[in-house]
Amino acid sequence: MTRRLLGALLLAPALAQANALLQPSPLPLQYPPFNTITDADFAPALNAGMAMQRREIAAIVANPAAPTFANTIEALERSGRLLSRALTVLSSLNGAHTNPERQRLMREFAPLLAQHRDAIALDPALFQRIDTLHQQRDRLQLSTEQRRLLERRHRDLLRSGVQLPPDAQARLRAINVDLSRLGADFNQKVLAEVNASAVLVATRNELAGLSQTQIDALREPDGRYRLPLQNTSGQPMLAQLSHRPTRERLVQASLSRNARGDGNDTRELISHVLRLRAERAALLGHAHHADFTLQTETAGSTAKVNAVLAQVAPAAVAAARQEAAALQAQLQQEHPGATLQPWDWAYYAERERARAYGYDQAQLQPYLELNNVLERGVFHAATQLFGLRFKRRPDLPVYHPDVQAWEVIGPHGRSQGFLLLDLYARPSKRGGAWANAYVGQSHLLGTQPVVGNHMNIPKPAAGQPTLLTWDEVNTLFHEFGHNLHSLLSDVRYPSLAGTAVPRDYVEFPSQVNEMWQTWPSILAHYARHHQTGEPIPKALLDKIKAAQRFNQGHATSEYLAATLIDMHLHQLRAEQIPSAHQLMATEAEVLKAHGFDAVPVPPRYRTPYFSHIMGGYAAGYYAYLWSEVLDANTVEWIERNGGLKRATGERLKRYLLARGGTEDPMVLFKQLVGHEPHLGPYLKRRGLVTGKP
Repeated sequence: MTRRLLGALLLAPALAQANALLQPSPLPLQYPPFNTITDADFAPALNAGMAMQRREIAAIVANPAAPTFANTIEALERSGRLLSRALTVLSSLNGAHTNPERQRLMREFAPLLAQHRDAIALDPALFQRIDTLHQQRDRLQLSTEQRRLLERRHRDLLRSGVQLPPDAQARLRAINVDLSRLGADFNQKVLAEVNASAVLVATRNELAGLSQTQIDALREPDGRYRLPLQNTSGQPMLAQLSHRPTRERLVQASLSRNARGDGNDTRELISHVLRLRAERAALLGHAHHADFTLQTETAGSTAKVNAVLAQVAPAAVAAARQEAAALQAQLQQEHPGATLQPWDWAYYAERERARAYGYDQAQLQPYLELNNVLERGVFHAATQLFGLRFKRRPDLPVYHPDVQAWEVIGPHGRSQGFLLLDLYARPSKRGGAWANAYVGQSHLLGTQPVVGNHMNIPKPAAGQPTLLTWDEVNTLFHEFGHNLHSLLSDVRYPSLAGTAVPRDYVEFPSQVNEMWQTWPSILAHYARHHQTGEPIPKALLDKIKAAQRFNQGHATSEYLAATLIDMHLHQLRAEQIPSAHQLMATEAEVLKAHGFDAVPVPPRYRTPYFSHIMGGYAAGYYAYLWSEVLDANTVEWIERNGGLKRATGERLKRYLLARGGTEDPMVLFKQLVGHEPHLGPYLKRRGLVTGKP
């Protein structure tokens, strides 16, 4: 034995003890020990995790016994725990509280991790064992969950290219490495650009319409005021700012992001990604990337998605044009001769709401204090439905002072999991809102959920309450719906737990949870004045209910515009992909082809900062519409069958939340509501049709 090897062996226990990621967490439910994890821990843990999983896979392949479900599929499920632990924490922190070192680590390890995944997915000996089991699946006496897992593993390996000839596999590996590197670069450019594009104004007059509390929170040390951007094209402050030039500056800064010809310009990167995706799809025998993606989604085919979009888009544009006419009339009164622009819509929509329904956002916000909404709204609905209770855990470490840790206690008094709430915006955090899991539920591994809930609510000045917008309340209910999907998971295998379902189904539970935002007993329970504690007046509740379809033409149009761009770009062959300088013209052509040039409604995300399609929603942004169709059908069923009560919650848990990916999603949907989904309830909700479907 060499001296170097002997020294490494002697040091290994000490290194493991010093590195918080090289061993299971000492905290309850494997909650991450954020107080002892350092950035220096990640590289050793990731390298050790990859090496350990390679050994675990080698042991599966080298097993002389004939393949069985236990020695192959279950062994695979048990593999990679060290790697998963380290990567989950790094990727989560890189999204929620990044720094230059974490960004460097993501750039460094993204291609290494892609190579690691391909080494497993393209291992012919591993596939042979799984293929043998797949051929024998009718004789193996598998449970429904086991059969589902076996079929999914087999399908995923085929989709990874395990049966391609060596030269095609080599090219596929190179593509996957390039895509991983480009994805990391894109995310960092988008975060840098959203911070760099904040609008600075010199005087309070330019912020007319904002409250004094908001203005104070925007003040910079040099006396100017900084208006930060959110990740969407539209910006929340547009609804309040009465100074039209400031509104225009804000929108122009938002829409020009990542396309200004500087170091954060993403157009060349996106064009490259699109070509690589199209090439990979062709290698795998598909016409285009959308065809490849939709093969495993509940929608089933590109044609079906295109047909739904073609049906909804004209109705959305027509509704938006009607809304625009009313807003144009208001604009003319203040700015004769002016034409309605994207920076005018939100401001005059709020005024139109006040005219048509008798209230505006300023009247509503004092009743939407964050803690009330969270504890008396979001948590209270979960208690009523599922019997869950929530307890603050200040003893658990967090990665930023704004983060709260909560224990979720089940109906039988036992711990159901932990929830980390990270709700305020900061420069180190990516835009948008999302849920994630630090630890997934699994009976095989004996693990319970540890989940995160992330938003980007502007933090008020010290000592001031956090008063939410109506949209922010909706987002809080939505993301908590994802949390419930993980917290109430009740499956054996980690690969099928919680949100491990098709992309166009994963938004379904979270969108169903949005219904409790406006459920009368829940809304009355959380909507209390932040100073007096008085409940929101019934007259204002009635106005909110009456206005539920207000401005839905705009909301549907901005979403569909982004969806159509996504679907178009991912239905092109490699040679059809627009170059960097053609990308924005292509976007404009898509919008014009579907009539969206007729209304001043930008896509919810323009291509250069469309983070969804650079992540898991490539050719999948339609998923929100698809899931909302299921959601609207489900809400109708809930309203007809007792509404907010424990029996409803138990049914939702049984058929929607607890089952994860253990069953065909549409089978579960039909068991829940008793029929196939249809489009009518969605169109009715959006105000795009009236009457019964």
